[in-house]
Amino acid sequence: MPHPVMDPTLAAPFPKAALPMLRNTQLRKNVGHATDVIQAKRAHLVAEKTDWQQLRSAASAIRAHVLENLGPYLEQFESRCTAAGGVVHWAADAAEARAIILDLLRQEQASEVIKIKTMTSAEIQLNPALEAAGIHAFETDLAELILQLGDDEPSHIVVPALHVNRSQVREIFARRMGRTDLTDDPKTLADAARTYLRQKFLSIPTAISGANFLIAETGGVGVVESEGNGRMCLTLPRTMITLAGIEKILPRFQDLEVILQVLARSATGERMNPYTSLWTGVTPGDGPQRFHVVLLDNGRSSMLARPVERQTLKCIRCAACMNACPVYRQTGGHAYGSVYPGPIGAILTPQLMHLEHAQTLPYASSLCGACYEVCPVKINIPEVLIELRARVTDLERKQPARFLDPMFLGMRVANGIFASSGRFRAAQRLGRIALRAFTGKDGWIHSLPGLGARWTMTRDLRGLPEETFHEWWSKRNKPSSNSVSKETVAR
Repeated sequence: MPHPVMDPTLAAPFPKAALPMLRNTQLRKNVGHATDVIQAKRAHLVAEKTDWQQLRSAASAIRAHVLENLGPYLEQFESRCTAAGGVVHWAADAAEARAIILDLLRQEQASEVIKIKTMTSAEIQLNPALEAAGIHAFETDLAELILQLGDDEPSHIVVPALHVNRSQVREIFARRMGRTDLTDDPKTLADAARTYLRQKFLSIPTAISGANFLIAETGGVGVVESEGNGRMCLTLPRTMITLAGIEKILPRFQDLEVILQVLARSATGERMNPYTSLWTGVTPGDGPQRFHVVLLDNGRSSMLARPVERQTLKCIRCAACMNACPVYRQTGGHAYGSVYPGPIGAILTPQLMHLEHAQTLPYASSLCGACYEVCPVKINIPEVLIELRARVTDLERKQPARFLDPMFLGMRVANGIFASSGRFRAAQRLGRIALRAFTGKDGWIHSLPGLGARWTMTRDLRGLPEETFHEWWSKRNKPSSNSVSKETVAR
């Protein structure tokens, strides 16, 4: 099923967007199977590390230190990268980043570019901008290629096509590549993609990449991937443009020793990523001869000012939180309406949008804490979710027409009822009478009208008892209750 380009400003509220995903049994089966496989592999490799918790603590400390000293490290990176022959550009927002990249491509007279998977380019809606400028972008990551040819959008950070099974991939390749001879054998499909992309690698002189890490000490850039497409993009083109969020900085080259260990295990259940590519500036006669880095802010600086929300920027994009999340498992990634789905997306997207959009995402969680338990850099996602929910509530209170919202009115009425024990008891009696009509013979309420239908759509309620605990207690004959209470306290 094709999806529009993910733009949080246009996305439907999460509850509405999630409904068609919940009804798509094939999608839920695909997502469930893939996350089960990844979690099992991760658990096995984490168990073999006797110092796993120490590694998590070290990785968390490195990322926290970066965020506390982000300005100096960014300046150091710019200085070292420039000295090595690179050119650093600063982009305050998505529009400025797009403008910088389009200007660089015009200087190269580029009509085509090859891309290494970069969520940051999707964040700034780069591909639609390139298309509007007459520049065709070819995704070279296998999963991204599947989605591009299938007019689809990513649903996972590490495995973007996680919701697509191999039969669906065969249909996409057969239709878009004209390969009617294909079977759904994984090797056959991979060979078809390799053949399709090889000509692109050899003929297109300009590449756009993301970055897993920017190393302040060396001015270098790092990308980890599993297929070798990144290595091809980094060595064959004449010009390389790297787009990276400002939070991707690591202080020292040595920090990779810790980060790469926790990233590979958390992301794909491997001891080490198959391809780890590091490059610094320009080397005459070897690799791209023009190298640009676009450092993207796009809301990240404002996140630094909030101590609780700041930890969101520690994320190393491993997606372990998504694989462990019961909500993501049922809905997949498209329901989040953003390139960043799952628990990390539920806290990152609203902040990048300054809470102007995606206000329902902080509620797309059961607050079970599974995401925090698996996060390799110890981001307390439930804590951030609660903080964002409070901010959303504060914004809603300030809306002029809020008093017309039935939910808001209901909460105001509830506030008045709970403020008085007399009103509370009266409400209990009235509620018991009103709900009798909806209570089945089994003592459960299976369907309610109006706003209550949103609750009973997915769960049942036990009917109100004929007598509350307080009513039962008040009827008891307890002449010596005070003395018993004193004796109990004395004991």
